[in-house]
Amino acid sequence: MPSTSGRPWWKDAVCYQIYPASFKDSNGDGLGDIPGILSKIDYLKDLGVDAIWISPMFDSPQVDMGYDISDYEKVYPPYGTIKDMEELIKACHDRGMKIILDLVINHTSDQHAWFKESRSSKDNPKRDWYIWKPPRYAEDGTRLPPTNWRSYFSGPAWEYDERTGEYYLHLFAKEQPDLNWENEETRKAIYDSAMRFWLEKGVDGFRVDCVNMYSKGVEFKDAPIVDANFYEQPAWVYYANGPRIHEFLREMNEKVLNAYDTVTIGELPHTPDPKKVLQYVGASDKQLSMVFQFDIVDIGQGREHKYHFQEWKLPLFKGIVAKWQQFIEGTDGWTTVFCENHDSLPTYPQQQYPMLTTKKNPLQTDQGRSVSRYASDAPEHREHSAKLLALLLCSLTGTLFLYQGQEIGMVNVPRDWPIESYRDIESVNFYHAMAAATNNDPAELDYVMRSLQILGRDNARLPMQWDGDKAYAGFTDSEKGPWMRVHDLFREINVARQLRVGDKSVLGFWRRMIRFRKEHAAVLVHGEFEAFGMEDEKTFVFGKKGGKDGEMRAAAVLNFSGEEQEVELPNYDGLVFAVGSYDDGVDEGAGGRVKKLRPWEGRLYLAGC
Repeated sequence: MPSTSGRPWWKDAVCYQIYPASFKDSNGDGLGDIPGILSKIDYLKDLGVDAIWISPMFDSPQVDMGYDISDYEKVYPPYGTIKDMEELIKACHDRGMKIILDLVINHTSDQHAWFKESRSSKDNPKRDWYIWKPPRYAEDGTRLPPTNWRSYFSGPAWEYDERTGEYYLHLFAKEQPDLNWENEETRKAIYDSAMRFWLEKGVDGFRVDCVNMYSKGVEFKDAPIVDANFYEQPAWVYYANGPRIHEFLREMNEKVLNAYDTVTIGELPHTPDPKKVLQYVGASDKQLSMVFQFDIVDIGQGREHKYHFQEWKLPLFKGIVAKWQQFIEGTDGWTTVFCENHDSLPTYPQQQYPMLTTKKNPLQTDQGRSVSRYASDAPEHREHSAKLLALLLCSLTGTLFLYQGQEIGMVNVPRDWPIESYRDIESVNFYHAMAAATNNDPAELDYVMRSLQILGRDNARLPMQWDGDKAYAGFTDSEKGPWMRVHDLFREINVARQLRVGDKSVLGFWRRMIRFRKEHAAVLVHGEFEAFGMEDEKTFVFGKKGGKDGEMRAAAVLNFSGEEQEVELPNYDGLVFAVGSYDDGVDEGAGGRVKKLRPWEGRLYLAGC
């Protein structure tokens, strides 16, 4: 997909994230794999996808679904082989598509050869490749970890090693020890094994995991107490955006990336200040191409615990969209557009947002998948909701990221699934931690399960729903079924059915909107964003200005409610209806600039295009 505008190819791209375990099983073992991805490349090309991003497919014990890597230069055997990856890279390039891999270099698996050496003795040459600290002791002689930091997966962020009498740091699972980026030799090994190895095989870039956590400084202080019920406390203030992080990212480009035509998309939690984000994405500084800011997917997370769901109102959602649309204006930075992902990290205390409330949410509280979280997954509304969100995303400035199944309107797991149906280590660990902390209090555990149904990472990890007429949604031919439970609604929501329906399906609308976005890229992909009526709790209205002198105009009007709503178009001359989310076109309702929107309806108007 060569650029004809002089801009980097990735600015105009539509990227599609694939979760290998859940996309397509080709050999009947119940687990998705690389050949399964290869079998669906033409489907993705037809959708309008320019690049695929594959979540970790490296060799791994799979404690955290591949984010615990034991060998960067091998493929997890159930997923396939290096040869399979080479064929997939070629298939993408033959179709004018790019391929992006996950770059997981904050930590490795404890089964990685590097860590096995590091753990073997205090004087091993690789001891300093990871972060080791001696224990502390309480007044009564009780051994304590070096700090009170909490792991993202609950419990302490330090694990004691009996052999050497020290603790190692793991911000995630104890099987995921953190690498020591202060060690230059470690960084060189990362560049060679995790990056150059795959770049030489032709990959076109990386989604960079935990990109702002590499520089943890040299002072390891206790975190402030925000939850007195636990010894361990959130400590991101001490390990995110550390003192050498920008130095490390510049070095990564100087030593490796500048020799290739690559894109880098950083996962950037705990960074709410746009000025600090611009320090990462300014083109002239050559650190990252763009970042994922997780405010959108983090809506509703609790302050002390991610899975303590809090109700919220539409102005919060609109404010976040506007913030990350406008922060690049007048700069050489770039932004991303997305509202689904394989997971997210908590960002910062949500008390900063007064629009989080304990009152009834005007949106559906059956909220994981974007239809369920931001619109309505009620049977009578879910298709309109999916199309509404497609129109919204395709109208926003930045590189568009689509998550597998989003294009057919997949929804959250049913409310009645028990904890035994969940597979995500973070969700399961949190459930059991809260069970222990509350002595199995039924009300608390019901609240936890309700929160997991809304926010849990497993919502995005259910097997892809290919065919409603086949067992297990056509994801696998295994008689034992897939590695994870298939959604109960797969017979209603699946690719085959929507292909039969054609343009009126959610899939058909996504195809149409992706084409439309590319045809009007000057205003939709690259235009300046302007918001209107930000306090309205039912509707979202915004405008776009693009073109050489801003002569192109676009206006999006969206009804985020189950009732009819009136909206007023921005005062742009010459606006005409261009595309809408309802199959029957558009019912203008009220005249002039005032329009009447049906439940969960979105419309896009253009002028000068």
